[in-house]
Amino acid sequence: MKRRPPHTVSGNTDIAVALRYDGQNAPKVTASGRELTAEQIVKLAEEHDVPLYPNPELATALVQIPLGEEVPEALYRAVAEVIGFAYLVAGKTPRGNEPQEN
Repeated sequence: MKRRPPHTVSGNTDIAVALRYDGQNAPKVTASGRELTAEQIVKLAEEHDVPLYPNPELATALVQIPLGEEVPEALYRAVAEVIGFAYLVAGKTPRGNEPQEN
């Protein structure tokens, strides 16, 4: 199975959260932290060309979710924007949303 790149949401370097979305299930929190840990998450994301999506309010909500847990349904729309942004930056189209050929 091909691994998809993680998506990182940051409030700045005070809070950062990494998400993983497999295209099938709800996105999961794969890393999160505040202050020094947040700085390390952002640094790793930058080193690996993982898109950063600055959204302090969303980062604050996501940092409360335990590692490995799915994002709650109440945050789906906001997280969908993050994933859409990551696809846009990568020049990709989510599976099932490819343009139709005429």
